[in-house]
Amino acid sequence: MNVAERARVLREEIERHNRSYYVLDSPTVPDAEYDKLFRELQDLEVSHPELRTPDSPTQRVGGAPLPAFGQVRHRIPMLSIRTETDTEASGAIAFDARIRRELGLGESDPPVEYAAELKFDGLAVNLRYEDGLLVQAATRGDGETGEDVTQNVRTIRQIPLRLIGQAPAVLEVRGEAFIRRPDFERYNERQRMQGKPALVNPRNGAAGSIRQLDPTLCAQRPLSFFAYGLGEVESWAQPETHGAVLDALSALGLPVCEHRAVVQGAEGLAAFHRNMGDRRDSLPFDIDGVVYKVNSLALQQRLGFVTREPRWAVAHKYPAQEMLTTVEAIEVQVGRTGAITPVARLAPVFVGGVTVTNATLHNFEEVERKDVRVGDTVIVRRAGDVIPEVVSVVLERRPMKDLFGGEPLHERFPMPTACPECASAIEKPEGEAIARCTGGLYCPAQRKQALLHFAGRRAMDIEGLGDKLVDQLVDDGLVHTAADLYVLSKEKLAGLERMADKSAQNLRDAIDRSRNTTLARFIFALGIRNVGEATAKDLARYFGGLDALLVASEEQLQQVPDVGPVVAASLAHFFAQPHNLEVIDLLRKAGVQWSEEEASAQVASAIAGKTFVLTGTLPTLSRDQAKELIEARGGKVSGSVSSKTHYVVAGAEAGSKLDKARALGLPLLDEAGLLALLAGS
Repeated sequence: MNVAERARVLREEIERHNRSYYVLDSPTVPDAEYDKLFRELQDLEVSHPELRTPDSPTQRVGGAPLPAFGQVRHRIPMLSIRTETDTEASGAIAFDARIRRELGLGESDPPVEYAAELKFDGLAVNLRYEDGLLVQAATRGDGETGEDVTQNVRTIRQIPLRLIGQAPAVLEVRGEAFIRRPDFERYNERQRMQGKPALVNPRNGAAGSIRQLDPTLCAQRPLSFFAYGLGEVESWAQPETHGAVLDALSALGLPVCEHRAVVQGAEGLAAFHRNMGDRRDSLPFDIDGVVYKVNSLALQQRLGFVTREPRWAVAHKYPAQEMLTTVEAIEVQVGRTGAITPVARLAPVFVGGVTVTNATLHNFEEVERKDVRVGDTVIVRRAGDVIPEVVSVVLERRPMKDLFGGEPLHERFPMPTACPECASAIEKPEGEAIARCTGGLYCPAQRKQALLHFAGRRAMDIEGLGDKLVDQLVDDGLVHTAADLYVLSKEKLAGLERMADKSAQNLRDAIDRSRNTTLARFIFALGIRNVGEATAKDLARYFGGLDALLVASEEQLQQVPDVGPVVAASLAHFFAQPHNLEVIDLLRKAGVQWSEEEASAQVASAIAGKTFVLTGTLPTLSRDQAKELIEARGGKVSGSVSSKTHYVVAGAEAGSKLDKARALGLPLLDEAGLLALLAGS
């Protein structure tokens, strides 16, 4: 296969995987395999620029920033549709009655057939394909003229750069660019953690992303797209119904929402509206209503337009998901991981189908940026299962000290210095958006999460101590810290709900077994912020015992391999808290122990400091077991092969890691060779 043919095959394969992942929600290959194909195509196009095509998946990253958007005049205007504000079934009945009247239908005539679909909450976009290739994308604008946003739209992976199969000479596809709620929450959480501005809501986020002058910024936003109609079309045997048009667009590779139906008459419309209203909160994206269209394209043409709106379509709304209310108080909550979240207590307001009295303010930087104060009138948003949030303040309604302006009646909300649950200090690390309680093992709000982490398989490995059992132990007041687990009697355990004598004995035995552990597991089990499993092992190897670790300064801690200033600060702060030292002392008195000679034996190991990579399936060892054996003797396990790798352990069906190891000439081991090396042979 020559280079040009290989590039073509790669383009087709990557786009097939893109469609499976982004449109069909059914991934066909692991991310690593996809990345491998993508990098291969990138390398080919760098070496042979003439092979780079407009529809190549590598061209989705966007080009240079634009000074301004160009103007695009729509060949066929992008018109809006009439909105039915009656949110009850009567709204559907009124639309059907209007259509029947326009068509001259009597009571004895059969019901009209409609296409019913969702009204997405995003930004309308027109995609123009010529001979199957995406050549232009434009916003609605004023309906006659929009903005050229081609570079930005090309970054949306759901949108095919080339259509599948036999495409028309010209096909303009109308649809909605939007952001799914889970993607919106993940993006905002990442922004907050980095101290960057979050998006206000999915709708504004989608519109703002599409209108970014720098396409690379748009590419970072998690945009999606659904097609719902047509613009200009040439050389295409157009279907006879709107429902069939959507099916045809889907067959061409365009994403079309699955939540659509062809229904009969007013009853069918009302049932669709009711059904989707019931499911609205469970949808992964925002809708503010449904859309009804006469299904027959011939009847659509016959009905025509009135005042630039089609007579044959209507948007049937749902209750608003954003409302105005006032802030009665601002308090803070402590999360299971110690995160301190400011919460606005609100005058009750009905929004998104429920009465809302509390709304999250996310973090103190958000409170500062939005300047939310007691007494303020605010916009509150609730969408689906997302926690209600304060979107913004209506500043012109802010209470002032006098009628003529001057000073606001209420001061800015200050960040508290002590945890409301345990009075421990609150700290906000430099460069992070989240403030946290430093109480750790001691803080009641963090107790359940701390116990679950402590009992985890990679920590103290207390089999059978899961979420529901921890909830009971804490809620019944039987366990306040991890040390309390070791004094629980079988009788107390058996007295818990759905806990039989045998289950109680099994748990008691598991707790007893966990008394004999390793220093690394114990350090990890403490749940110190920024201290993961690998760091815990490094600390155990370096200090050899807990007492030396407890008194180490930040400077001494940074002498440990892979421990930097952030981790060192977390460790020093944790061990400086008297209540944390108290819990550690209680655990040791309860009989939790390990070998203090552990570290010296590890450092003396012949493989201490060596880096191993595991690939494929070993005959008898699981990957975790092999990893533990290597690390117990001072070695490290990495996920990728590089020139710094000392050994590659390969089992059955070893993949690209084995190929790279051979290319680099690295030592290869099978399971027997690994065991022999670990035994010192």
